Amino acid sequence: MEKSFSESYKAAGVDVTAGYRAVELMKGHVARTMTPGVVSDIGGFGGLFMPDLTGMKQPVLVSGTDGVGTKIKLAFYSNRHNTIGIDCVAMVANDVICCGAKPIFFLDYLAVGKNYPEKVAEIVSGLAEGCVQAGCALIGGETAEHPGLMPEDEYDLGGFCVGIVDKEKILQNSSVETGDIIVSLASSGVHSNGFSLVRKIFPLTDEVMYDTSALGIPLIDALLAPTTIYVKPVLEMIEAGGIKAIANITGGGFYENIPRALPDDKTAVIEKAAVKVPPLFQYMQQVGNIPERDMFNTFNMGTGMTAIVKPDAVDNTIAILAKHGVPACVIGEVKNGEKGVEFK
Repeated sequence: MEKSFSESYKAAGVDVTAGYRAVELMKGHVARTMTPGVVSDIGGFGGLFMPDLTGMKQPVLVSGTDGVGTKIKLAFYSNRHNTIGIDCVAMVANDVICCGAKPIFFLDYLAVGKNYPEKVAEIVSGLAEGCVQAGCALIGGETAEHPGLMPEDEYDLGGFCVGIVDKEKILQNSSVETGDIIVSLASSGVHSNGFSLVRKIFPLTDEVMYDTSALGIPLIDALLAPTTIYVKPVLEMIEAGGIKAIANITGGGFYENIPRALPDDKTAVIEKAAVKVPPLFQYMQQVGNIPERDMFNTFNMGTGMTAIVKPDAVDNTIAILAKHGVPACVIGEVKNGEKGVEFK
């Protein structure tokens, strides 16, 4: 590697030696995520993983991919890069668990205007922390330097995750019945959706972003709070039994995501008073003069995930989530009707 250097390529804006330096700096972070299935080191042409199939009759691989959206603009503005990777892992791993799969490995794609090795390592530290929280291994990725395509101080981040589940244990929305209970799993904040609207409501200025009058903390701190990764508590509550379906409340809010966990002849009836909407969302609605329906159709409103649960499993489900530090409460039930969401 030390002999690999091109003065011409560097003059064009790509410094391959910076890439090697970034890899060296990130190795310690990646090492935190290693699990028994990893059979390759970082730096190869592909990440190798040998899953443990013990006890599985028909293993099914489940995959997902996503990015962090325009929340990344707040990381640029505040020069904080160590949590945006948590968001990246969360956006994918939280999707993978919705069918009951356990995430087993993750890969990232990081495109940078200019490769600053220390910044890249900081971003990867967040990816590693996210993988630790999700219980999956960071087995590879790509850092691409794109001079001229984006400003030197900016980057974009995406990720890809693979999980595994026994076919007979896949959560199916067809199992949902009238009378099943809808449980809300609390979010840590806006998570990583709706930030185009967030940035329209709140200009990226010090006067706005570091104001503490509304929330008691700087607004930037509340907005950059990393997305909750629900993998470990959700897998435990699934194992305990009684879980019919799960919806990850991302872009599209309640109206788009909850119906994805319902059969065609069932509707989710949500008791509006039971939804615990944090002050951050109330402040956003007030400042932006956003209609309530648009809020519930864009943001998670304090509910990062919903679980549709058999009535006799609700108490145990909430207790398991509480043990993992995830506040949860009943916000509605399933009734007969056209697939959708109804507030009362």
